[in-house]
Amino acid sequence: MSDLSLLMLGVLTAGQTSPPNNLPEPPVVQSDKEIQQLKTENLSQISPPAEITPPEFMPPDSTSEVITAPVNDQYQNLLNKIPQNTSSQDSQIPVETPPEISPAVQLPISPESPAAPEFSDTAESDDQMSQVTSVSQLDDVQPTDWAFSALQSLVERYGCIAGHSNGQYLGNSTVNRYEFAHSLNICLNQIQELIAKTQANTVSQADLDQIQKLQSEFQQELQEIAQRVDVLENKNIELKANQFSTTTRLFGQAIFSLQGTNTTNVDLFPRDGVPERQGKTNLTFTNSVQLTLATSFTGKDLLITGLSAGNLGSNASLISHNMGRLSFESNTENRVAINDLSYRFLLADNLGVVVGSAGVNAATTFRGINPLEGSGDGAISQFGQRNPILNIGNGTGGIGFDWEISDRISLQGVYSSEIPSFPGNANSAGLFGGRYSAGAQLTLAPTENLDIGINYIYSHSPNDLLGTGIGDAQLISPFAPTTAFNTHAVGATVAWRLNDNLQLGGWGGFSTSKPANLSGSVETTNWMVFAALPNLGKAGNLGGILVGQPPKITSSNLPDGYNFPNFSNGGTPGGRSDTSLHVELFYRAQLNDRLSLTPGLLVVFNPDHNTANDTLIVGALRAAFRF
Repeated sequence: MSDLSLLMLGVLTAGQTSPPNNLPEPPVVQSDKEIQQLKTENLSQISPPAEITPPEFMPPDSTSEVITAPVNDQYQNLLNKIPQNTSSQDSQIPVETPPEISPAVQLPISPESPAAPEFSDTAESDDQMSQVTSVSQLDDVQPTDWAFSALQSLVERYGCIAGHSNGQYLGNSTVNRYEFAHSLNICLNQIQELIAKTQANTVSQADLDQIQKLQSEFQQELQEIAQRVDVLENKNIELKANQFSTTTRLFGQAIFSLQGTNTTNVDLFPRDGVPERQGKTNLTFTNSVQLTLATSFTGKDLLITGLSAGNLGSNASLISHNMGRLSFESNTENRVAINDLSYRFLLADNLGVVVGSAGVNAATTFRGINPLEGSGDGAISQFGQRNPILNIGNGTGGIGFDWEISDRISLQGVYSSEIPSFPGNANSAGLFGGRYSAGAQLTLAPTENLDIGINYIYSHSPNDLLGTGIGDAQLISPFAPTTAFNTHAVGATVAWRLNDNLQLGGWGGFSTSKPANLSGSVETTNWMVFAALPNLGKAGNLGGILVGQPPKITSSNLPDGYNFPNFSNGGTPGGRSDTSLHVELFYRAQLNDRLSLTPGLLVVFNPDHNTANDTLIVGALRAAFRF
C-alpha cells in the first residue's frame, strides 16, 4: 500500500493508533444518505470570529462582529464572573422602618451589573494546527506505531502533515469526508509543487495513480470546500467594513413584566397582634433594560461599561415590609444610569484584578454558586438571588481580585464603598468613609459535581442599616438616635449537580453587628434551600423551587430603647419571637435563543417575622429579550 493510500484510512487527520493484531483501524465511513444530507445542508463556517458569551445574556450571532483582541479562554474565570452570578437590584433601597412611624429615606445605590462577557480566542486556540518537518515533532507518535513509516514518509517526502499546537497528532480522532478532502487537498498541492519542480524521484508513479483516484472520488467535496472559502472571504470583507468596533462588543437585555400582590392585613404599630392597615399593590406592567459594552485591548483585559434604565421600584412601602421584592427591580424612572464602569486585567496568569467606580462589590466579584441566580433568567425574588450577606454594605465602587490557586480552589477578595465619588463629609461617604465593606470568598470544587463558596464580610455603616435589602435590615428602634455599626458576617453556599436535570443546594448566613458608641450587639441569621431543574420539559428551560428564612434578628442586647424587635414595647432586649418562611416557584420557558417567558409565584408566611401579618402572595410574569 502506498503512503497516499493511507489517506483512505484517515491517517492524515488521525495519527497513531494501536489496533488489535497490528492491523489498521477501519476509516470513519458515512452512508450515502449522510453524505447527501451534508450536501443539502448549509455549510458551517470554518473559522468563525471570536465570540463573547456573557453569563447574563444569550450568546450573540457569531458573525455579528469581529474582535481583534479577544480574551483568552484560559483567563475567563479570572476576568469574568461565573455564569449565574448576576441580578439587577433597585437603584434605591428604602430604610426598613414602618412607613407610618418614620418617613422612608432613600439611599442611592447602583444596581448590579451584568456579568462580564466571556471571549473565545480562535487565534490562540489549543486546536490550532502547525506544520511539522519531522515526525519526531509529534509527541504522541512512536516508532512502534503501525502508521509510523507512512507518517514519516508523508512528512519528509511531501511535507503535508500538520500537528496540534500542543505538539500532539491525536491519532484516535475521527474524520468526516470534508475533513478528509481538506487534508487531501493539502497533499495534492504539495505534490503539484514537487512535480512543477521536476523532482521526479520524489513522486512515484504509484503515488500519481493514487492521486488521480482520490481526485476523482473526492472531486465534489474539493469543489465545495473551495466555494466555502470564497464565501467566507467575502463575508469577512463585509464584516470588517461594517463592524461596530474591532475591540468592543455590545450586549443587551430587555425585561417586560407583569406583577402584583394580594391584599394583606398588617400589624404595624404597635406590634400587639392587631392589624392596623392593609398592604397591597396594583397589577403593574413595567420594564427594565440593560446594555453592556465589553472591550478588550490586549486579550488579557476587559473594560465593562454598563447602562441601565427601568421603572419597577420596590413594593416595600406599599406592603409595609421588604419580603416581596423582585429580582428585576430597577427604578430609574426610565432615565439611563451607569450601573457598571469597571476594568478587569491580569497581574499573572492565575491572578485577575478588577477596579471600578461602579459595579464592584462582593456580588459582582465573588464567583457565583447559585444556579438560580439571574435577574432575567433565574429566580423572580431578590432573596432567591444569593446569600443576603453578600449585599451588606451596598458597595458600588472599589477594587477586587480573583486568585485561581488551583483548578479546584480559588480565592476572591473585594473592598467596596457605597458612594466613592462623594467629596464632602468623610463620615457620610467617600472611598474610605460612610458605608463601606471588605470581604473574601474561598471557592471550592471538591468534585466535578460539587461547588462550595465560603464567605466573610466586614462592613462599617454610619447609621443603623445593615444593607441586605431583604428581611431585618434595620438594626435599632426607629425611635432611637442613629448610631454607627460595625458588622462581621459569615456564610456559605453549596450547589450539588446530581445529573444534567437536577441540582440541589442552599446557603446559610450569620451576622453580628456592634454599635460604635453603645454596649451590646445585634445578631441575624438567614438560610435557603433550593432545587434547580434544568431542561424541564424542553432543553433550555429551567424550573426552580426555593424555601428559606429571610434575614432575622435572633438576638439584640443593646441598651433599653434601642432594640428593634421590641421597639413598640420600649425597645427592650430580645430577638424576634416569630419567623417568616419564604416559598418560591418559577418556570422559565425558553421560547427561542433570544426570548424567555417566566411565570413565578412567591409566598411569604408570617411576613416581617410576625404571625399577626397575613400571608403575602406575589405573582409575576417576566419576559426577557437578549440581544
